[in-house]
Amino acid sequence: MKRKRYEMENKKTELQTAIEELSLFIITKPVDSTETTHIPLRPLLSFCNLIIQVLDKIGPTMAVLRQDIDQNIQRLEKLYETDLCVYSNLVEILKKERNEGIYKRAASCSRALLWLTRTMDFTAGLLRLLSKEMSSKMEELVEECYMETLKPHHGWIASAAFKVCLKIVPDNKTFMDAIGARDLSYETLREDIDTLSSLLTPILNEISIVLEQYGLNRLKSM
Repeated sequence: MKRKRYEMENKKTELQTAIEELSLFIITKPVDSTETTHIPLRPLLSFCNLIIQVLDKIGPTMAVLRQDIDQNIQRLEKLYETDLCVYSNLVEILKKERNEGIYKRAASCSRALLWLTRTMDFTAGLLRLLSKEMSSKMEELVEECYMETLKPHHGWIASAAFKVCLKIVPDNKTFMDAIGARDLSYETLREDIDTLSSLLTPILNEISIVLEQYGLNRLKSM
């Protein structure tokens, strides 16, 4: 009985796990032009896997988004495993593929990184909106966040697919339970969301700067 109570008290939500991981995230900027910015890959992939865990809790309505995230993670992990030292820095992945002339191809790791970054940006934006407007309908929050973060990068096919997905967005309770509301008070949940957002936003800003330097920020889907 005591052990079960201890496990319940010490059980972390996906948000709290993400906060712990991102708290240790360090971006190293170059001292001079001979060095490369170092942005760790593994913590970002871990965060994206946490997004998948949340989507799994929500259920099959998010299956398409889940599959897209998972495929991009696998593509990056496959390259990472070929040289754990070099490709621990996501900038080296961009550099490699640009030198090979493949970084803008549909199946490139650079594109996978681009879309994972956009997914994280959407996630961070949705959590910020949710923190401010917990009583609003999820469908409204998702649509507002989509228009701000993903819509500018989507072609008509992706936009049409989103409109379909919007009709099956889970209700507030289902989503809130998935990110930890079942185990936390709303006030604690809001604090966790705000903490995660404050950690994630500057990281995404730095990645966005690098993606811009490599000419990837303006790439769109179909």
